[in-house]
Amino acid sequence: MSALPPIIFEDELLLAFDKPSGLLIAPDRWDKEKTNLMDIVHAELSPEIFNAHRLDRDTSGLVLCAKTKAALDDVCLQFERGDVEKEYLALVRGRAPLGAGEIAQDLAKDPERPGRMKAVHRGKSALTHYETKESYRGWSLLRLRPQTGRTHQLRVHLRVAGCPIVCDPWYGDGRPLLLSEIKRSYKPGRQPERPLLEHLALHAQRLSFRHPRTGERTTIEAALPRDFEIAIKQLRRWAS
Repeated sequence: MSALPPIIFEDELLLAFDKPSGLLIAPDRWDKEKTNLMDIVHAELSPEIFNAHRLDRDTSGLVLCAKTKAALDDVCLQFERGDVEKEYLALVRGRAPLGAGEIAQDLAKDPERPGRMKAVHRGKSALTHYETKESYRGWSLLRLRPQTGRTHQLRVHLRVAGCPIVCDPWYGDGRPLLLSEIKRSYKPGRQPERPLLEHLALHAQRLSFRHPRTGERTTIEAALPRDFEIAIKQLRRWAS
């Protein structure tokens, strides 16, 4: 079993983890033996802790959990009502239309590709606000604020917008980010080039919600993964 991810917030009712890309949050529907966050939490901390929301396996960042049923019900209701402010960072290929705006595109399960979603005219409504945080030569760093929480919403919406997320194997080209793409004077060595980034470049950076005990607005943030941060630094240096 994998190690417990870093805890970035904890009090008597709540617990927040910084989940790495590639880790499921809950047991897989088809393969219960796959490593997942909640099995690790139950084994190492307490079987009474449960997640209040989900992230895709390949998305990194904040996962909020509750230690009591009352706290769990409270926070889950906030997610359902859209009262939780969610903010993501995504590195994409290309540029977002107009630099900032919103994507309102219905989504539905893709019957031809199990486990995936697709944009449709009549499906479950989905809305994403976006703004360009930084632009580079061929890439952009976007700040995303989803108003709904559909499966793969951000990934599909950015594909619809013509700027798929870097390293997305389902809704993009899946290619890793290489320094040789960024640095025009790059000289290959004898060994195969090691990618700067080879996992989905989507990070759940910030959550803001009403604390179930105090009622006060509480904000939690998770720093970018180290390889994501290094990739951004290289883009700033060689592709700004």
